[in-house]
Amino acid sequence: MIFWVLISTIFVSLVSLVGAFTLALKDSLLKKVVSFLVSLSIGVLIGVAFLDLIPEAVEKFGQKNIFLYVLIGFFLFFLIEKLLGWRHCHEDECPIHSFAYINLFGDAVHNLTDGLIIGASFFTDFKLGIVTVFAVILHEIPHEIGNFGVLLYAGFKKAKALFFNFITALTAIAGGVLGYFIAGYTDNFIAFLLPFAAGGFIYIAASDLIPEVREREGAKKSISNFLIAAFGVLIIYVVKSISGE
Repeated sequence: MIFWVLISTIFVSLVSLVGAFTLALKDSLLKKVVSFLVSLSIGVLIGVAFLDLIPEAVEKFGQKNIFLYVLIGFFLFFLIEKLLGWRHCHEDECPIHSFAYINLFGDAVHNLTDGLIIGASFFTDFKLGIVTVFAVILHEIPHEIGNFGVLLYAGFKKAKALFFNFITALTAIAGGVLGYFIAGYTDNFIAFLLPFAAGGFIYIAASDLIPEVREREGAKKSISNFLIAAFGVLIIYVVKSISGE
């Protein structure tokens, strides 16, 4: 199973290079693509949290402290974001461009956490690991595009921006290996990490991504964003139903 952890986290790390493919896109098309991914990420993250991670934790470990761990995850992500000035940015003009290196550090911590979650998920169940990787990738694509834009706006050359973005993404591999082996020594780690991850996913969706789509005016766009997010939830529901869990 460690093989799948390594393959998954390496693939997640490579997502950081997605910025290279956006260079050839026109601004209008890029905004449409990112808008779609942001809306889809909302549904997937919420779906994974409420339909997958929390039920998995309750089923395997009971309800004791599970929802407390969800709250800890939610507020710890909030604290990290406040302390590090970490913000997801999907526009050309980003308010954190002067904090590029702090943003890179925050991104490294975030990717390490993603790796821990992936490693523990694969240790718990292969299908849970696949679903978790899917959720992480859907979130990482718009996030990494945003990070790439932040670094360019801060004055980084394109090659330097891609390099630093990729280096911070590699912490996911270390997190994946660490999460897998720690989970093998104690069930308490998984019992904490699954609802903790759910709380983090809920925070990302509610605090970072939903405000992105709420700022877009027009009933047509609002309905479109809602339907795409709902489709993200449906994807997770179908995957869970097919897996029989």
